[in-house]
Amino acid sequence: MKKLLWLVFILLIGFIGLVYFSVSSTDKEFETVTIQEFDDLESIDFRRHDSVELAASSLYKANKLKDIMQGENYREAWTTPVKVPVLFLDSLYGGMEIVKEGGGTQTHSLRLKDKNGFLYSLRSVNKNPSTHVPEFARSLGLENIVIDAISASHPYGAILAASLSEKAGVLHTHPKVVFVPNQEFLGKQYNEKYGNRLFLLEYETEGEENWTNYKNVYKILDTKNLQELKEENPGQVSIDKNAFVRARLFDMLIGDWDRHAKQWGWVVQKEGDTFTAIPVAGDRDNAFFNLGGVIPRIISNKNIEPKVRPFEKEINYMPGLVYPNDVYFLTNTPVEIFTAEAKKLQNVLTDDAIADAFKVWPKNITEHNRKEITEKIKSRRDNLVKYAEEFHRIISEKDLLNKPLKGSEDIKISPELTKCFECTN
Repeated sequence: MKKLLWLVFILLIGFIGLVYFSVSSTDKEFETVTIQEFDDLESIDFRRHDSVELAASSLYKANKLKDIMQGENYREAWTTPVKVPVLFLDSLYGGMEIVKEGGGTQTHSLRLKDKNGFLYSLRSVNKNPSTHVPEFARSLGLENIVIDAISASHPYGAILAASLSEKAGVLHTHPKVVFVPNQEFLGKQYNEKYGNRLFLLEYETEGEENWTNYKNVYKILDTKNLQELKEENPGQVSIDKNAFVRARLFDMLIGDWDRHAKQWGWVVQKEGDTFTAIPVAGDRDNAFFNLGGVIPRIISNKNIEPKVRPFEKEINYMPGLVYPNDVYFLTNTPVEIFTAEAKKLQNVLTDDAIADAFKVWPKNITEHNRKEITEKIKSRRDNLVKYAEEFHRIISEKDLLNKPLKGSEDIKISPELTKCFECTN
């Protein structure tokens, strides 16, 4: 027994040593793009360039030990140069107006409005998770475990997700990857935070103007405003359950685990006195989330962090993918809707359709990641009916909500409408 304890102790010390060697290989906490042609960005007149070649970030370069301990993830995609268009906001779509700053603590974003009233979101590809580093991790010198985890997200995953959404018949926000240089339009207030950075430009998931192809659109609402519309119009507001089930099954196909209520908008159609809300997914930062390595695998264990689910060939823990908004909107939805939508996705996302979707990526990015991602999507697609049935079963076993959805904490609605969307007429 004593020898065994000594062996465990030695292995533990060795593991701790490997962890420290791995995390100490990078001491930076944040870095923006690396532009290939230029050293001094301040001296460049970007109005003379319609595009630039850049790498999303060099922050996630790694040696072999780091790959083993913290995962290979999408490091090559982050460090591979790609050509992207240069964006000046004063001339985009006739000129933009900055409505407000948004985003969470990791993502920097601006809400923009064009001269026709359409709303857009400019969201940073590079994330800064330094504010999420626990104090104990800093005190132990382990902050790079959190910082480096961003490499599990694909810098260009959102545009591939949109391309696949188009094939799947799932509404999306049409994201584009753009480079925003320092510019007079941003002024001193915004240039430091938003200038010379890589962004996703996409339609906003709420607004007065209809950017979709749907007819008779009343408004595009976020989830809490949809709840308020229901409160004000009892018996007249419903959601397109088939569309929401299809969208949620699509999330599972592409490994997007972060789908809480604030990640959704609703295109609300009005026919007479009735309203029907069609879901539109926003914020695809975590699509194809490829979390590898010894340390992340331990942290993302279902018993430690059940919501952070790696994108593998099989879904190994469905309960971690079920959110309160699933229960809220899909309680009492027949299993036949789940299986029917799964079969529809299987029919439209053929091997050829999946292959064609990758055309939105630059060739050198496709070469790095297409094979692995394609294999995982196909495997999940082939098992989608089984996953749909499991998804339905878990929802049906959940209790109705006893607290507001994320983002709805500050609205006043009836206790019944807090429980579920159909708990009130």
